[in-house]
Amino acid sequence: MKQGKGSRQPVCESCAYYYYDEEYSEYVCNAAMDEDELSRLAYANKSGRFFCSYFRPYDEYGVVRRQM
Repeated sequence: MKQGKGSRQPVCESCAYYYYDEEYSEYVCNAAMDEDELSRLAYANKSGRFFCSYFRPYDEYGVVRRQM
């Protein structure tokens, strides 16, 4: 789910919930959404008003900071 210019949200590839699922051999979103939220997100993406309220930037150094 990529966004174009002027969007309010970064691309899914930089989200902490976006991961590679080896069973399906593709990248998927692992955010806990119910069916209504997922359909609302899909509709917003088609209409060009994409905004994911579950977006959390991926921080690969977060674990290291907690260990210090």
